[in-house]
This record gives sequence, structure tokens and C-alpha cells, in this order.
Amino acid sequence: MLLAVCLLSEGQKLYLHWSHKIGILVSLTFSVVATAVLSDLWSKEWTTLLLSFQVTAPYLHVGGVLLMTALAWPIALHFFRMSSRVRRGLLVGVYLTVLSALCLVPLGLYSPCIKEKGTLGPAPALIGHRGAPMLAPENTLMSFEKAAEAGSEGLETDVTISFDGVPFLMHDRTLRRTTNIHNVFPNRSDTSASMFTWTELESLNAGAWFLSHDPFGTAGSLDAEDRLRAGNQSVCSLQAFLQLAAQTNKLVIFDLYRPPRGHPYRDTWIQRTLEVIQNESSIHSSQVLWLPSDLRTLVQETDPELQQTSGSRLPLEELQSNHIVKLNLHYSSMSTELISEYAAVNITTNLYVISQPWLYSLAWCTGVHSVTTNAPQLLATMSSPLFLMSPDEYNLMWILTDLLSLVLIFIIFIFHWWRERGLAFCSGSKIAPDNNGTYSKFKTEMSDIWSVSSNNAQDESPSTNVGL
Repeated sequence: MLLAVCLLSEGQKLYLHWSHKIGILVSLTFSVVATAVLSDLWSKEWTTLLLSFQVTAPYLHVGGVLLMTALAWPIALHFFRMSSRVRRGLLVGVYLTVLSALCLVPLGLYSPCIKEKGTLGPAPALIGHRGAPMLAPENTLMSFEKAAEAGSEGLETDVTISFDGVPFLMHDRTLRRTTNIHNVFPNRSDTSASMFTWTELESLNAGAWFLSHDPFGTAGSLDAEDRLRAGNQSVCSLQAFLQLAAQTNKLVIFDLYRPPRGHPYRDTWIQRTLEVIQNESSIHSSQVLWLPSDLRTLVQETDPELQQTSGSRLPLEELQSNHIVKLNLHYSSMSTELISEYAAVNITTNLYVISQPWLYSLAWCTGVHSVTTNAPQLLATMSSPLFLMSPDEYNLMWILTDLLSLVLIFIIFIFHWWRERGLAFCSGSKIAPDNNGTYSKFKTEMSDIWSVSSNNAQDESPSTNVGL
């Protein structure tokens, strides 16, 4: 395809075999179908793509201008070879319109990473998503210890209540993915995790799956000691989790799942969880970001020191009436205006789940207060956003790019004018014969070829009369 584009840009015709035409048609059809399927499968990722433009927009602008500069070559070639003035004007008009619009794009471009020096706020605090799941099995004590060692200021988890009333950490509804339930209780692998007693849960292995499935492709980087330890992890209780947070002085935030019908604690799951926080652990209530929205008024009356956190974007009046001090939102809600609006009434913002450095850089520039991440060990090493420049630096890059592009386009058009003028001169001029011979011109399919022949050879007959 690249070769075909190059040939067409030089005005050459393509003589394609029928197999080439079929191949191109199949390739285009496959590309269209694949794009449609991926768009459907990754529909939620379009938001991420749009967010990436806020970071990469300045560099995409430079790339777009350079692309238009490269297009000047075929545009100039066809312009000087067209005989119709209308077509020539239309071609150049469209090209210059697109080029001008692209050069002026920065006037309306917005990127939170273009900031005046000294206005960048502190880096968002890190909250380990189920601990440090790239370094240890998720929701295990080892995972939370790794997150604390990596520099996380908070720990995030999911809480379920066992059949006998012990809150424990489990994200999934069942135990199939993260335990060896199929070996220990093969007939109960599809049973809800909350329908097991704590004694039964303690008998399960919650770490071997991490080594065998390697969900992040990072298990191979663990040393022998960590691999042995990871493979022997067990289901973690809420009480043990809170004790670790208390000892390391970390904030905690968790989703709390209500038990299914028929469970002894279905109607008292909130009260049972509060009992563990207040009476069975040494954590201070102010370290707990209370996320569950059920019975929030009762929770506030029972323990007013809990930091009330909302997982929904509610009106400011409702947030303030519920004493909300933090929002826990998906990163697709990232907006400088939104974050500033909430910060003005002392409501901070946490975004989940951000594990890529470029996305963390955008959150940093936007003014986010904290992020939940799978990679605290990676993000903690960043000393500044990846894409950060002052408006003066960006204006300089913009102006130099546009000027260089205009100069190159001018040179390309001058070159094609000179080349086409030279070809026209050669094909239309008359050559006077000299004393040695004449120039004769004959046309071939590819080019004009000049040949030299002798006048005497042309005029001389094959036989002569000789006088005796």
C-alpha cells in the first residue's frame, strides 16, 4: 500500500493483477470488520482515548502539521500537471484551508499539562487497589504490605461477611478465581463466598492462583522468597487488614457487599462491620473512608469520625448535607472544573483505577487529590508529570513548527514548478541542426528520446556513379 501511494504521488498508473485487487479488497474488509468489533468490545475505552488527547494534543498537532507538509509533494505535483484552472484552484483551496485550520488549532487547544511554572500542585496520593496486585495476590496481607512499602498512603479493598459473621476480603461473588475452592470444596465452587464459615475460608489457599495465572505478567519478577510467600497466602479478614493499616498509619477505603437472602447477617451487615472497626481493631475511625451509601445516617450517628465518602457525583447541597468529605469516582470523570468546584467546598477527589504513568500525569496536572492504582510501586517513582510544559514553551514549539512547515511547502511547490517547467521546455522547444548532424525526436511509452543521425547518411543513396 505504501508503494502504491508513492507511485500515485508521482503520477504513475497502477497496473494491478486481479489477485492484488482481491487482496486489497479482503484487507480493507477485514480492517473495517475488525475496527467495528474492537469498538464494541472496547466501548468503555473510548473515554480513555479522549482523555489521552488532553495529554498528547500538543504533540498530535505537531504530527498533523508535518503530515500536511508531506502531502504538499503530491499536491504540488498534480497542481502543476492539471490543465483545468478550476480543478487547480479547488485542489489548492482545500489543501490550504485544511493546513490553515491545523496551524490555528492551538488557539482553541486545551491541555491541563500546559501550565505556568509554579502552578503545578502536589502529586496525587496513592491508594493501593486491593493492595499491590502486581507484586502479590490481591486482597491478601502480603499485597497490602507491598503497597505500604511502595509508598501508598491508603489501601483499598472489598469486604464480604462470612456465614458466621466474620467480615473478610473478597472482590468476586464466588471463590473460584482467587482460591483453590475447586480442590477443597469441589461441589461448592459456584456458591456465594458469604455462604462459607470463617473456618472454611481459612482452609483455602488464596495465593497459588497468582503464580499460575500471573494476571499482570509480573509474577516472574518476584524473588524465590516472595514467590514462596505469595503461594502460601490465605483469605484475609477485615480485622487483620485494619490492624495492618493501623500499624502503618494508612487510610483505608472499601466496598461493602450485602449478603444474599437467607444469610444470618443480611440485615445487620453494616452494624457488624462497624463493630469490627470500633471494637476489634486498633485503627482510628478517621483513617476509614466510609464508602457504603446504605444507612449512612445511622453510620454517622454511630461513628461521626468516619470520613464519609461518596461514589456518586451528587449535587453539592446533597453532598454537604450528608457530610461527604471525599468523592470516589471513575477516572473518566476527570475534569479540572469539576475537581475545582468540589475542592472549593472542601471535598477532595479520588479517581480509580489509574495505573498508567500518562494517565497519572494527567490526573496530577488536573489537580486530583488521590488515585487508586494497581501499580503504586511504579507511580511512586514519578517526580513530575510526563507531559508538562509552560505556555511560552508550547507557543515557541507551535510557531517554529508552523514556520518550518510553511518554508518546506514553499520549497516543494517551487521545486515542482521548476521541474514541470523544465520538462515542458524540453518537449516543446525546437533544436536547430548543426554541421555534424540533426536531432530527431521520437516518442516512446515512457519518455522522450533524442537520437543523432548524420545528414550525409540520410541523403546519401545506396549507390553512386563513378566517372572513368
